[in-house]
Amino acid sequence: MICTHNDLTYTLIRSGRKTISIYVEPDGNVLIRAPKKISEKQINAFVDLKRYWIYKSIAEFEELNKTKVNRQIINGEGYLFMGKSYRLKINGNNKDPLSLDHGYFILNEDKMDKARQCFIDFYREHGKDYISQRVKYFKKRLGVEPDDVRVMDLKTRWASRGKKNLNFNWKVMLAPMSIIDYVVVHELAHYLKEDHSPAFWEIVESIMLDYQEKKEWLRLNGANLDI
Repeated sequence: MICTHNDLTYTLIRSGRKTISIYVEPDGNVLIRAPKKISEKQINAFVDLKRYWIYKSIAEFEELNKTKVNRQIINGEGYLFMGKSYRLKINGNNKDPLSLDHGYFILNEDKMDKARQCFIDFYREHGKDYISQRVKYFKKRLGVEPDDVRVMDLKTRWASRGKKNLNFNWKVMLAPMSIIDYVVVHELAHYLKEDHSPAFWEIVESIMLDYQEKKEWLRLNGANLDI
């Protein structure tokens, strides 16, 4: 649900949660999660209370997004995969639409007009296997049990939870492995604590002592995790 209060537009999602939380997404959009029974007047009062922080966060993301790299589909262009940059080679003889071979991304020449989708498919396929392994490892340490892992296009979020699934943005597969682990731990911790209260961060810290460094890395570098 899209709402506007004074000069601020935000997306409102209601659920069975007990508290209101405000998030500013990497693209500058504002997301508010609120209890089902709370009034819009109460939500807007909370927005007014957090207005300075909201606009400060939006401004920071706008500044960070200025550094975003616009990658081209040309030989030699660098593309990220799990924190490393691999040069692109366009080859008409490549049997797969896109593959990673001997330190190069190899794109089938016939797929140049669909190159972005080829990359997305590659990240989703490899992300499903890799992230599922990391979820399996960390869920035992946290004592939680999500049913399934999906890698998909989440537009503005790194991860989300459904009733039965953990959903991850394919873009996390461009990040270093330690950052992927942070996203996994962060989302699993929400099974124990839904909000971002101090208690939630204590759960994350119990698994990942340096989570603050990884959180800050993602804030500073998230705009470049794209193709």
